[in-house]
Amino acid sequence: MHSSLKKRILYIAPHRPGRSPGQRFRMEQYIDYLNQKDFEITYSHIVSAWDDKIIYAKGKYLLKLWIAFKAIIIRTFDWLRCSNFDVIIIYREANFLGNVFFEKRFAASKVPVVFDFDDAIWLNDVSEGNSNLSWLKKPEKTGKIIALCNLVIAGNKYLADYAHIFNENTIIIPTSINTDYHQQKITPKNGSVCIGWTGSSTTIKHFQEAVSFLIKIKQKYGDKVNFKVIVDIDYQNTELDLISTLWTAETEIEELNKIDIGIMPLPDDQWSKGKCGFKGIQYMALGKPTIMSPVGVNTEIIEENKNGFLASSDDEWVEKLSLLIESEELRNCIGKEGEKTIVEKYSVNIQKNVLVDSLDNLITRVRHKTLNKESPV
Repeated sequence: MHSSLKKRILYIAPHRPGRSPGQRFRMEQYIDYLNQKDFEITYSHIVSAWDDKIIYAKGKYLLKLWIAFKAIIIRTFDWLRCSNFDVIIIYREANFLGNVFFEKRFAASKVPVVFDFDDAIWLNDVSEGNSNLSWLKKPEKTGKIIALCNLVIAGNKYLADYAHIFNENTIIIPTSINTDYHQQKITPKNGSVCIGWTGSSTTIKHFQEAVSFLIKIKQKYGDKVNFKVIVDIDYQNTELDLISTLWTAETEIEELNKIDIGIMPLPDDQWSKGKCGFKGIQYMALGKPTIMSPVGVNTEIIEENKNGFLASSDDEWVEKLSLLIESEELRNCIGKEGEKTIVEKYSVNIQKNVLVDSLDNLITRVRHKTLNKESPV
């Protein structure tokens, strides 16, 4: 095990830095603080910018085979060097395929292993482009990975309850917001109230859940409302007179600041119960009044009619959107309370010490156990 003053982290992740929202908000935004606390992070990812264009597309099986082969080479290299680190953090899985070969090797290295996850990844939720390859995934491997690790970090209680089945050393660190980065800016208004949603190609199906009640809102208010979708694909909806805004890391906060009301509709299913409410947390951090489906952690984040609203049926969505559309005072009041909730419970400033203390305690505990085993009786 490495013994320099710096505590070295090997971070095992699917995507390159800056690419994945989960990685950005579960680990990358803590890197500066970890450096201040004498941690040094080596980031090991599989999917390059070029791979991105292949891996989520339909077909292209030979190229996908090459990416799978490349992943094995990268993770083999990680396995051979992992004893040079003080802790290994695995985000979601070491490899896309349905085995735990590399997780077993990391666990056998005597270096403490941490597993971090923020979705119900033990359920089979495969992108449309890879539906034919779902048999390769074997999501039930999640429980096996959890059992192999020294510490599990779950994004919410629903995920932690699952992890506890396999590993009692489980803690909750909610997906959090860097409030220094998420800064509210006053943007020019044209008299129309903007209802906004942000997401990705894999979650645009959740925005579709909103289309029926947003059509009713458009019929009710006409030009008094407009709709904004910030997403990493080209999305259009003629019924809502909507053309999406392309998501980029550089313009993300600027575009979110243009909305007046943030929405997070979700289906009430097992996968959604594992979500960490991040869209809602982003809106709230920027002082945007937020309406969410009452699914999973959303019911913990939102205190009804104080810092936001929960809505299930189309009628409820229309009712609560109408309240906010018709009252700028209510929008401001709810928005301020939402922002306060994020600062107090879901900010990096609150959670960063939990992460650092957990890693420090784990490293110390494993070192102590190793020394006791190695010392003569």
